[in-house]
Amino acid sequence: MAMTEGNARALASVLDEIIPPSDDGTLPGAGALGVTAHIAGAIGRTPEMEFTIVCGLAAADELAAERHGRRFAELAREQKLTVLSALDATQPAFVPTLTFHAYIGYYQHPRVVAALGLEPRPPHPEGYAMEPNDLSILLDPVRQRPKLYRER
Repeated sequence: MAMTEGNARALASVLDEIIPPSDDGTLPGAGALGVTAHIAGAIGRTPEMEFTIVCGLAAADELAAERHGRRFAELAREQKLTVLSALDATQPAFVPTLTFHAYIGYYQHPRVVAALGLEPRPPHPEGYAMEPNDLSILLDPVRQRPKLYRER
């Protein structure tokens, strides 16, 4: 089962409904941002996910055709939302699986990270600056306890 060009368009359209563009236009929707590439990578790492995504996209197109006479990507936003809502009955894993991977891909994208005011770098090994703590408050009671084990 392979991702067709039509499925790729439908996937981008679904992603734009899961994470729509910001109202002020500073951030695009997940589909317009190219999160489809992240989803394709996730499918490559987890091949069993392909069945869920491809079947869900096919079902979205079928349901859109039944209800509105057009493919999912060609529908108005309100129509897309009703189709996605209706898919929960027949494809219950589709939207949650796609949402999980869409969030991961979207919020790791350098453009989104920069728009959120964060540095575009991984948290480790540099880590984030933390205020120093006085750990004696937590450790002193533990240090004062008697041994809970036997020595040989």
